Amino acid sequence: MSAYQLAQLNVGIIRGPMDSPVMAEFAASLARINALADGAPGFVWRLQTEAGDATAIRPFEDPNLLLNMSVWRDLESLTQYVYHSAHLELMRRRREWFERMTQAYLVLWWVPAGHRPRIEEAIERLELLRSRGPGPAAFTFRAAFAAPDAAATAAPPVDAGEECPAT
Repeated sequence: MSAYQLAQLNVGIIRGPMDSPVMAEFAASLARINALADGAPGFVWRLQTEAGDATAIRPFEDPNLLLNMSVWRDLESLTQYVYHSAHLELMRRRREWFERMTQAYLVLWWVPAGHRPRIEEAIERLELLRSRGPGPAAFTFRAAFAAPDAAATAAPPVDAGEECPAT
């Protein structure tokens, strides 16, 4: 068992306020999708308010920029949830609710087991990915790196299409 777990952050620019008609179906799906993640094998933690709402956390100047952050046992667990569960159905419809982004909006990185990343830490990892591209400190599904205590080879890339701004 690794002494590391996989953290993920993704951001997305919503097409309207969360209580607007354009976001209604997405907002109505959140409880179901979050419950699916919470019960998924390998799920460890996700950022949320005491009320269980991650959409209320808005650390950016742009009020339409949402974030989602979670920690998983390993890359395989997160991949299974993102690309091989009911989450995929929601992800396929993301353009209905989220603007297309021209820069990286999803970043993965390894954290010591038990560590819960702070928002600032996650944003730093996203900026690192944007400025330097994928590396051991900040990577993507397509250019994944093994945990620091694993073999020193990169994990095989996952052919999963675009990363999801709505995870």
